[in-house]
Amino acid sequence: MRLYIESMSDYVNLMKLCVGAEAPSDLEAWQAARFGPKAPARHVTRMWPRRASEVLAGGSIYWVFKGSMLARQRILRMDEQIGQDGITRCALVLDRELVRVAAVPRRPFQGWRYLRAEDAPPDLPPGRDMDDELPGPLALQLAEMGLR
Repeated sequence: MRLYIESMSDYVNLMKLCVGAEAPSDLEAWQAARFGPKAPARHVTRMWPRRASEVLAGGSIYWVFKGSMLARQRILRMDEQIGQDGITRCALVLDRELVRVAAVPRRPFQGWRYLRAEDAPPDLPPGRDMDDELPGPLALQLAEMGLR
């Protein structure tokens, strides 16, 4: 099988809506309650990424909260998981560190999307990740203006 890489980097990221969470702190709390304090987090998805080798070469999952991409988690590996219905799914095994990124507006979408490394927002500088989280609508407006 021949691997075609579109970008200059040798990895690609995934982007996913974080449904049910208002902010990165909500996702952190949910993962801590679900997986414990130290175990890797897992996100199960129906489809296996066709570009899995590119994702596993250094990619992250970028989380979109209420219309703004605000955080990412490094993808450690992908495990096959068979559901109670017998259907094979892909479990994305994630680093527990949730890295805050510069806010970028995103419209709603279904499932996950690929995000080229060069299109990914930068991580927030040290110290900025501890800032109080802005309310969703305000963060979205600032991101649309390019101010966050």
